[in-house]
Amino acid sequence: MRVIGLIGGMSWESTAEYYRVANELVRERRGGYRSARIVLTSVDFADVERLQATGDWAAAGELLAAEARRLEAAGADLVVLCTNTMHKVADAVAAAVDVPFLHLADTTAAAVQGAGVRRVGLLGTRFTMEQAFYRDRLAEHGLEVLVPDQAGREVVHRVIYDELVHGVVRAESREAYAAVMSELVERGAEGIVLGCTEIELLVGAEDTTVPVFPTTRLHVEAAVAAALGE
Repeated sequence: MRVIGLIGGMSWESTAEYYRVANELVRERRGGYRSARIVLTSVDFADVERLQATGDWAAAGELLAAEARRLEAAGADLVVLCTNTMHKVADAVAAAVDVPFLHLADTTAAAVQGAGVRRVGLLGTRFTMEQAFYRDRLAEHGLEVLVPDQAGREVVHRVIYDELVHGVVRAESREAYAAVMSELVERGAEGIVLGCTEIELLVGAEDTTVPVFPTTRLHVEAAVAAALGE
C-alpha cells in the first residue's frame, strides 16, 4: 500500500473527515485490521486565513509547498491538499515535490462526467466561487459551471467561515444552503458540486433534487484507489 500524504488544517474539521473516510475505505476494500497508510501535516488555519484575506497567494503557495516537501521527506508516495480554496496555489504545491499530486478538481470532474452531468452549480468559499482557478479547471473537463448570485455567495461563504470551520452546524444554515441550491437548479444546474470540504458537514444528497458531488469524499476515494493501485 502506498503512503498518502495529507496537507490539512484548513480547517481541521474537514481534515478529520479525510482521515476518517480514508481509513474506512481501506477497511472496506481490504478487510480485517487493514487501515490506510497516512502521513499528515496540519497547518495553523489562522496563518492561511490571514494570507487569504490579504490576497497574498504567493506566500500561501510557499507555505503549502513547504508542507508538501515535508510530507515527501516523511515517506509520502502521493500528496493530497485537503482544501478546495487553496487549490488556487495547487501548481506551487505540485511543483515542490517529485511524487504525484492529486488535484481535487480533477477527481471531482471525473465523477461529474461519470454521472453524465455537464452543467453544475458550485458552492464554496467566495474565493472558489468568484475566482477563475477552480471554475476554469472544471471547464477544462468540458463542464459548464454556475455559481450563486451575490446574495447567495455571501450566505455560503459566511456559513463556512463563521460556522462550519468552527464545527458549528445549524439547521437554519442547512435551509439557507438548500434554498441556494434550489436557485441553481432553477437556472439549469444538473448537479451540485460541494466545493468546500466543510460543506459536507452541513448538506448532502437529501437537500436537493439533483445529484450532489461531495468533493471531500471523491478526493479521498481517488487517493485510496491510487494508494491501493486500483
